[in-house]
Amino acid sequence: MFDWIQHIADWLVYDVFGMKVNEHLSDALNFFIYDSTKIILLLFVVITLMGIINNYFPVEKVKNYLSRNKLFGLEYLMASLFGVVTPFCSCSSVPLFIGFVKGGIPLGVTFAFLVTSPLVNEVAIGLFIGLFGVKTTIIYIVSGILLGTISGYILQKLKLEHLLSPWVKEVLANAEREHEAFKETPKPFIQRFPFIYKEALTIIKGILPYIIVGIAIGGFMHSYIPEGFFETYMAKDNLFAVPIATLLAIPMYSNASGILPIVQVLVEKGIPLGTAIAFMMGVVGLSLPEAMLLKKVMSLKLIGIFFGVVTMCIIVSGYIFNLVL
Repeated sequence: MFDWIQHIADWLVYDVFGMKVNEHLSDALNFFIYDSTKIILLLFVVITLMGIINNYFPVEKVKNYLSRNKLFGLEYLMASLFGVVTPFCSCSSVPLFIGFVKGGIPLGVTFAFLVTSPLVNEVAIGLFIGLFGVKTTIIYIVSGILLGTISGYILQKLKLEHLLSPWVKEVLANAEREHEAFKETPKPFIQRFPFIYKEALTIIKGILPYIIVGIAIGGFMHSYIPEGFFETYMAKDNLFAVPIATLLAIPMYSNASGILPIVQVLVEKGIPLGTAIAFMMGVVGLSLPEAMLLKKVMSLKLIGIFFGVVTMCIIVSGYIFNLVL
């Protein structure tokens, strides 16, 4: 889907800049160009689509429907399942998170998507089957979905909406005012679209510095942290290997498909599969670049609560994996 962006990044780094392949600096720059371009485009498309939906579809009815829990908790499961079919890394999922919040979807339901989306997708599933077999893959898929569902449910019960950043609250207030004005004086799409387009650009400008800094950090970690750096801390006889692996994964950054070969190497070296998967989940779902992006939409307290809940769920999943497998 984004291969053309990768071709542009390769052309710029290796042809235009004349840098060599498989060097730390060139790999980091290539990573930065590819991911920043992809995420900015995705952000623009998602925010524009959500702007159209906010103005032409009864999003407030969806919001009220979900808020009254008519689905008896299934809304969290549905959000997690939607996360499975969206092949995004944690930073790519953030634009959709903003769109969901802007569209009035309950925060816990949105969190369920944000947790599951980077962990489980069709690419990761295909690789997982090839590396570990069907049985392990099924357990991994179910655990990833449950992780998102349970995390979203817990976070919703904590009622954390007041911890969203002032920037998000301002965006939501502006969207509500514009939606009410539009209902009073409806306009055809061709007249309304320039306002939707302008709003999307405003949101992008607001979050752009966080995208740039976050992806720059991710590119550095992606290229400069050695793959075997953390193996010493995940020994089979270490009772605390799962929480240590989860916490040590946070400074790293990759998507599920990128980290799976590393997981295979860890398992081949005798590290328990549950510990290795907890490490993978930490890398994918608790990255520092993701935290940098979330800083624009959440307070530090909310980021801490979100990461804390997800971390605990990952640690429990890791121990369960080690017991089952």
